[in-house]
Amino acid sequence: MMDSCEGVGGVMRSSVQEPGVEAVAAGTSCGSLLRELERIWDEVGESDDDREKMLQQLEQECVEVYRRKVDSVDCARASLQQALAHAEADFSALYTSLGEPALGQREKRPGTLKDQVAAIGPHLEELRRRKEDRARQFLEVKTEIAEICEEIAGNYGELGEVDVPEEKDLTLRRLDDYHGQLETLQKEKSERQHKVLEYVNSIHQLCSVMGMDFFEIVTDVHFSLNDALEIPKSISNETLDRLAKTIHSLHAEKKERVLKVKDIGTKMFELWSLMGTSFEEQQVYQHITCHISSSEEEIVTPRSLSLETIQEAQVEVERLDVLKKSKMKELVLKKRLDLEEVCKSAHLEPDANTAVDKLIAVMDAGTVDAAELLSNLEVDIINAKKEVASRKDILILLERWMSACEEEGWLEDYNKDENRFASKGAHLNLKRAEKARAAIAKLPAMVESLTQRTKLWEDERGLSFMFDGVRFLSMLNEYKNLREGKEVEKRRLRQKSKGTASA
Repeated sequence: MMDSCEGVGGVMRSSVQEPGVEAVAAGTSCGSLLRELERIWDEVGESDDDREKMLQQLEQECVEVYRRKVDSVDCARASLQQALAHAEADFSALYTSLGEPALGQREKRPGTLKDQVAAIGPHLEELRRRKEDRARQFLEVKTEIAEICEEIAGNYGELGEVDVPEEKDLTLRRLDDYHGQLETLQKEKSERQHKVLEYVNSIHQLCSVMGMDFFEIVTDVHFSLNDALEIPKSISNETLDRLAKTIHSLHAEKKERVLKVKDIGTKMFELWSLMGTSFEEQQVYQHITCHISSSEEEIVTPRSLSLETIQEAQVEVERLDVLKKSKMKELVLKKRLDLEEVCKSAHLEPDANTAVDKLIAVMDAGTVDAAELLSNLEVDIINAKKEVASRKDILILLERWMSACEEEGWLEDYNKDENRFASKGAHLNLKRAEKARAAIAKLPAMVESLTQRTKLWEDERGLSFMFDGVRFLSMLNEYKNLREGKEVEKRRLRQKSKGTASA
């Protein structure tokens, strides 16, 4: 019996590699129980076979208890090994994800399994924290990239719904790539913002000059361009294209208005000139007439090309036009008088078609526009002034010739007066007679010079030199003939006088 009990105890002790005090106590307790069981069997009278069976059964139950315990401990060890393997795999995956070498991390770690699991835990937590921080950086940069792309694509107002896929590659190299993309996009965004601002400023300047509603126009392009909303401005290709088209349209409108203003200003000057409008009256519309010689780029004064300004100027031109018609007859007749004055100073005859009665007749009949008549008279005056200038030298000499002719006529009358020496003021007449003879002596040379100059003038222009409606060369020839006739008569009288004296 004792051998059987010791066998059972031996089996129980063999399951423990390094038994402690508790194991010894358990063994002692087991022996006591076996002895107690032996006494009971003796008292009961159990047979040896039954006792053997019971002890074998008891031993088998002890083995099963130990086996269950061993299996439980073995499962715990496997669990620790699996946890350690998972930790090592996570450790390696984290290092790979972060793009850092895991050298030395996969070497055999010292200590028990529990020590190894406990030792790797803090490292895993640090790596997970670093991964989360890196992932946050990726999320920030990718979100910003996605937002800028959405802005450029024109998906304005949908930025809060940007979907950023999770990034698997969290290496610094990959992060630098995203930062490079972001920098490129930020540069493009900045350039687009500057372009939008440049376009908006151009539109503002054009609207200011033409008196247009700037906010209405830019809001029509895109609602974000209205500064009153205080939101980021759209920088999409569509917005830039619409801004460019708007500017092109405004430039075309400005060009059309500039031409209109210049045309109105020119008409104003013409009408003012015709009617002699005072400087003070002209100053009222100086903001219109000052742009006549300005280029399109030089016209930047606010509202200088507004529809109201143009309409105001058009109304004034219409008023002047009505006033012009009522005064045109007066202006035409005044110009005709000016033409007569110019022609009179040069002994010219105005064109017979510009006679006052004819001008009044055509104006009353309405067959010719008064403005056209006025323009033609202006041309006639200019041409007359040019001819006056070209005749100046001849006319000066002509006046001297006519003055000498007058003296010649006076001297003839003086010589015929038999009482010329006895009359009052005889001594003055004698002096005048001497001067007259001196002037008359120059007449042949003067006539010759006038003839040559007049012929030269006519040859250069292919026109006849007219004097009060008569060709001047004809007058000179007539004078020469008359003078020759007088000379013949004088010679005949002298000869007759000599013949009488001889008899």
